[in-house]
Amino acid sequence: MWGLALRTLRFRAGGFVATFIALCFGATVVMACGGLLETGVRNNAPPQRLAQASLLVIGDPTFTGPRDGSGDRERDFALAERTPLPVGLVARVRALEGVRAAVGEQTFETALIGPAGNHGAQGHAWDSAALTPYLLAQGTAPVGADEVVLDSTLARRAGVAVGDRVEIAAHGGASAYRVSGIARAARTVSQAGVFFAAAQADRLATPACTVADIAIVAAPGSDLGALRKRVAGALHDHHVRILAGDDRGAVEHPEILANKSDLISLAGVFGGLAVSVAVFVVAGTIGLSVQQRRREFALMRAIGATPRQLRRMLLGETFLVTVLAAGVAWFTGPAAGRVLFHRLVASDMVAETVEFEQGWIPAVAAAGAVLLTALLGGFVGARRAVTAKPTEALAESAFQPRWFNWFRLAFALLALAGATALSLVTVYVLEGPVAASTAGPAVICAAIGLALLAPGLTKLLTRMLSGPLGALTGESGRIAMLGSRVTSVRTAAVVTPIMLAVAISTGELYLQTTTTTHAERVYTETLRADAVLTGAGGGLDPALVDRVRTIPGVASASTYTASAGFIEQPRTAPDGRHGLRLQGIDAEFGLATTGVSATSGSLTELRGNTVALPESLARSIHRGLGDTIRLRLGDGSSADVRVVALFESRPGYDSLLLPVSLLAPHTTDGLPAQILIRAAQGTDADRLVASLGAWAEEHPGVRAASRDALLETHAEESKTQAWANYLIIGMLTLYTALSLVNSLILATHNRRREFALQRLNGATRAQIMHMSAVEAALTTLIGVILGTVAAAAAVVPFSLSLTDSWLPTGPIGIYAAVVGTAAALTFAATLLPTWRALRTGPVAMVQG
Repeated sequence: MWGLALRTLRFRAGGFVATFIALCFGATVVMACGGLLETGVRNNAPPQRLAQASLLVIGDPTFTGPRDGSGDRERDFALAERTPLPVGLVARVRALEGVRAAVGEQTFETALIGPAGNHGAQGHAWDSAALTPYLLAQGTAPVGADEVVLDSTLARRAGVAVGDRVEIAAHGGASAYRVSGIARAARTVSQAGVFFAAAQADRLATPACTVADIAIVAAPGSDLGALRKRVAGALHDHHVRILAGDDRGAVEHPEILANKSDLISLAGVFGGLAVSVAVFVVAGTIGLSVQQRRREFALMRAIGATPRQLRRMLLGETFLVTVLAAGVAWFTGPAAGRVLFHRLVASDMVAETVEFEQGWIPAVAAAGAVLLTALLGGFVGARRAVTAKPTEALAESAFQPRWFNWFRLAFALLALAGATALSLVTVYVLEGPVAASTAGPAVICAAIGLALLAPGLTKLLTRMLSGPLGALTGESGRIAMLGSRVTSVRTAAVVTPIMLAVAISTGELYLQTTTTTHAERVYTETLRADAVLTGAGGGLDPALVDRVRTIPGVASASTYTASAGFIEQPRTAPDGRHGLRLQGIDAEFGLATTGVSATSGSLTELRGNTVALPESLARSIHRGLGDTIRLRLGDGSSADVRVVALFESRPGYDSLLLPVSLLAPHTTDGLPAQILIRAAQGTDADRLVASLGAWAEEHPGVRAASRDALLETHAEESKTQAWANYLIIGMLTLYTALSLVNSLILATHNRRREFALQRLNGATRAQIMHMSAVEAALTTLIGVILGTVAAAAAVVPFSLSLTDSWLPTGPIGIYAAVVGTAAALTFAATLLPTWRALRTGPVAMVQG
């Protein structure tokens, strides 16, 4: 039968191509998501600037907290800020056997201020240049406090030469330096660098008496594993992490560790969605192909073929096509994965230094999933055709196959119950954007349930729509209605991909637009400042705020910073992968810019070690006014703070308010990030921004921006990140659209005999085309109705949870575009093959 399977493929080019395309595209999408998942798990980022360091010692960048509310299981959560190390540890490491050199690294943000704009860079002490290595191309190393060495890329970009005087912003201020030298890196380094004398770097780095990391250069011939153990033993009394190999790249780009869980979650969610879609598409295409061969199977049974032989032949055909499709996807999968990865990098969801990884595991998993789906789809689709008695098979081949059975109904009800449960959890249990985690899977569960019941639903909807459509479309339309009712199983095979395409695209797109729009609305409501000042190089000097208050038109000005942290005591599960948002405000001058009003206590008491909590959070941890909680701040430090106020907050956007004097020293920059300004009554906001801009020109490194500029920047950042999700959703939608075209072409191709008999009975080409157009309209309408119902299972509960509205937030044009595209594809994939089939004479079609 294997040889027969190979020979039969030659005479079934249409079904073979349709199945091959479905399998190939499915394996490509699943493999691409698998590559993203592998990239997130490996999280490899080869070091650049620190490539010569054998080992790197950093402060532990994680917080170990409970995974869930029970507190029995734990997991590590990434801290938001860099964890500094005491400078005394450098000497301890340097004294170890096998250590040739140990460098206490200083790393801080700087900006070279020029007439054409500011050039951001990282500041370091010159003694760390050997870790790349950087070699002086011109000039000498920095010695005095007013000397710097620029890397060649930064010097060329800024048009600076040795001996020039430059203004460099760092640690909240700006100073003039002489360029003593220009250094060239021995390898590619993506971050621009400015090198200071060691003493000056210590003064600019924060906090005092600490280092960002310890770079260890092993002595020649040293065993790296043994050295790593010695370092761990010497530093056992500190929470450190020792990195080697590609893990060292996370020191240069700390966001790699924070973004790792995001990439894994994104790849996992869309990978699962891709597998679900692939199961639908592949099984549907193969099932449709098998249904069209029922007469062939019946004739083979009549001439003596056994069910086992037919099953082996069918599985052999499927296996051969799957192997060929998997072979093509072996090359297309990594290419698609790389495109998605570069899009994620462009949206800043992944650091540019992370290497895309696509090994054999995702390829084998994708091929296995598609092969299992294909074989299962072929087995189930042909079960009745290959097991029926020859006479029964010949009789049934002329009529519509039976679709209903109790197993199908049970699975359909189970899927719909799952969709209902997920919808209820979305509305009544989860709050804020996190509700999308259950809303998304609800689409798939609803689609599965509706697909299993599609033949019955198609027949019911055809009866309901046959009257209006028949009246509008005339005699040919009424014939089309009757035919669709009789062949509801065949019609349902085409309705299912339409339903799937509409459900996934509508549901996922509106989930994204609702989330983005709501986030922008919350940001707009909480931003009460009329203008803001930011620093070009690592925060702002707190002393500047007093000078800002003297500018005409300024009613109030206050320092502000933000970070993320965790509640350590009482022990509670963190809200999200990155912890709780922490906002540092100035209680004396900054309450007018916070957009928060206390419901209990007073925000003016936010001084020293105090905190203001959202009421919902306070209830969940059973703490109130006067109680003390322990926070784990962004740099890993712990702080016991007293609750002095409670306030209302939007679900999913909870923030803890802390004094800026408490929070700012525990950020990477160690300084306030912004100065928020409210305009005096009667002062025009644009005029105020102009005055602040003129004042900022006298303070190099300080930049002024209006409230509208901040809102536009936030909106652009949100849209940029959303585009990564749109791209992945687009791939899945394209896949379902392709399956729709596949199914329609295959179904229309196998109706040539029916068209021929109609023409022999007197029907004209125009009448058959008219009938096909009505059938396409009916199929589209049913698919859109079912797809909209499936999408509503996710969109409506999510909208209620997030915005208290039944309707999602987003342009109606999205839905119109989805429906229009589905209709255009359905009509094109129906009418074009029908027109082509009608070009052949009816007698020839009957004989063929």
